[in-house]
Order: sequence, then structure tokens, then C-alpha cells
Amino acid sequence: MRRYEAISGRSVGSERLWMGRTHVEPATNSGDHHHGEAETAIYIVSGRPVFVFAEGAEEVRIETRPGDYIFVPPFVPHREENPSPDEEAIVVIARSTQEGIVVNLPSLWADVDRPTNA
Repeated sequence: MRRYEAISGRSVGSERLWMGRTHVEPATNSGDHHHGEAETAIYIVSGRPVFVFAEGAEEVRIETRPGDYIFVPPFVPHREENPSPDEEAIVVIARSTQEGIVVNLPSLWADVDRPTNA
């Protein structure tokens, strides 16, 4: 995956918003992960990426096409896939943190450390 920063503290001085573009090669997946405290919104520009989440003991696969939007809440384990054997997928990502938080997980069902309100 190739990521390109567009809007950030470094590029335009934003304090809480980060946006950029990601290119996902054919037959590629991200591996299971979450983005910590960050909220993430994704807009599908081209290709047909699949977003995989755990729901109970089952995998939920959300198949997308250009023009679709996906929301990933904080701390939610997921992975992105581009199942196409020959077409790159391009997505625009917006997140609520400047830091590119990626916490790799052994599976979608791994325990996720979440902050608690004391």
C-alpha cells in the first residue's frame, strides 16, 4: 500500500484532521489491525476494496465500489483487502488524529486494550 498525505499539521497546519490517499495494489491485504483512538472515514475512488470486521465469531465483509463510504470507529479491529487480481484500489482517508496509529493484531478477535474512564 502506498499512502500520500494531503491535509495534515505538517502540510497545512491542521490540528485535529488528517486526510490522504492510499493506493492498494491488486491481490493485497493490510492484515488485521485497529487505529487506536482515531476515527477513520474512507471514500472509495476506484477499484472494489473489501473491508473485513469481526461480528461475534463471524467475519463481516463489506464489499465496496467507487463512490462508497466506510466508517471505522476507534479501536475496532478490521482489515482492508483488494481481491482484484489486476486492478489497483484507490481510497481517500480522513482520520481524527495527526498520528498514523496502526496497531497490528494477530486476528480480528484479538483483545483490544481500550482506555477506560476512571
